[in-house]
Amino acid sequence: MMKQSRPVLSVNATAANQRFSRLLAESEQGQDIVITRRGRPVARLQSIHAEAEPAPPLGTPVAGGVPDFEKRMDIIEACRKMNAIGLNQGTSGNASVRVEGGMLITPSGMDYDTMVPADIVKIGISGRLLHGHRRPSSEWHFHCRVMEARPRAGAILHTHSINATALACLGRGIPSFHYMVAVAGGRDIRCAPYATFGTEELAGAVLEALDGRLACLMANHGMLVLGRDIEDAFKRAVEVETLAAQYLKALAVGEPNLLSDAEMDVVLEKFRTYSGWAEPAR
Repeated sequence: MMKQSRPVLSVNATAANQRFSRLLAESEQGQDIVITRRGRPVARLQSIHAEAEPAPPLGTPVAGGVPDFEKRMDIIEACRKMNAIGLNQGTSGNASVRVEGGMLITPSGMDYDTMVPADIVKIGISGRLLHGHRRPSSEWHFHCRVMEARPRAGAILHTHSINATALACLGRGIPSFHYMVAVAGGRDIRCAPYATFGTEELAGAVLEALDGRLACLMANHGMLVLGRDIEDAFKRAVEVETLAAQYLKALAVGEPNLLSDAEMDVVLEKFRTYSGWAEPAR
């Protein structure tokens, strides 16, 4: 049986030189080059003069030299997943995770599908750049303010989900129309007043709306949620978006019945003792 040959890609010398001249120069100097896609190796240029140890096997993450590699991968995977399920669109939205000495935050305006761990930026609670070659998200102001004010929060996720954003554009929060509103840590989900994105004014408005809460809407903008980690924040974002969709459907018919403060307090107490639910981080 004849062995099936692999397809051949033809690239002219000029194009190859434009693509790989820098990598070839480094390879000629004895450096092994690993080409990655989405943080995982897909090809290797190994110098014939190299005496260093061989590059890691293809198919395994390249973590060397990238601090907090796994948390960076968790951020990227969460961002890709939120776009895949319609919780966000394009390069809008952003995420951060608390780490030793500061936080990791998504870079500004970068496609999540092309993002790799080294693209995630590390900043201090004050917003000072600590590690990275890209600009941090333009919303670093509210990430820093919230992380500083809420030391128990391990992650923040901001999305432009369709239903939560529709309510936010009406300037409406989500009242106690359903007991699951307690997933945001209180009797309701507030909507912060509008302020220009990427400003301290917006950060202050968000911080106030999050008082005693784990989520809020942002007028004419989107939603923001807190979590113990990025997975917890992602799950809460899904719940808030679901509640927003349900509330909008109820409003299409009329004003829904609301649970009383006393009824919501009972639910909140149950959530505090129910495995898997976190009380508001303060």
